[in-house]
Amino acid sequence: MVSPATLLTPAELRARAARITVVLTDCDGVLTDGGVYYGPGGEALLRFNRRDGLGVERLRQAGLASAIVTREASPLVELRAAKLEVRLFSGVKDKLHLLPVILDELEATADGVAYIGDDLNDLPLLQEVAKHGLTAAPADAAAPLKPAVHLVTQALGGQGAFREFSEWILSLKGASV
Repeated sequence: MVSPATLLTPAELRARAARITVVLTDCDGVLTDGGVYYGPGGEALLRFNRRDGLGVERLRQAGLASAIVTREASPLVELRAAKLEVRLFSGVKDKLHLLPVILDELEATADGVAYIGDDLNDLPLLQEVAKHGLTAAPADAAAPLKPAVHLVTQALGGQGAFREFSEWILSLKGASV
């Protein structure tokens, strides 16, 4: 399969980036390494990368919103979203189906969205966003996602993949924050 990025010229990528107002991200496998520590009381720990947090801040400084869209409903992710001051859509089984709600709540348009995801449940949303916006997957994403996105980051999930995606968008926008 041909990557959408190979079909777009640098000028087209810049034009798409210019329209981006919201950057969506999956959580597990993008903001974390996909692992979870369990204790006797259940889910105990998730590891987040602070560089990704700075990516959210840099996007905000450039006037872009960020939001987390995740299948899991986790108090730990709620804490991280609150810390980052981003909207959280949790317990989402069908991310593509929720896209109109996300667009409405974030006052965004379909061509103003970027999305990074890492696993098969992200693929339908990645394919939809790739039609008009920008998409990415971490270096260690599930193999079927890689040909479907505009950028495969060099960073692994939970190790700066979101930051790399955010910096790529900002550089395409010509932002100097």
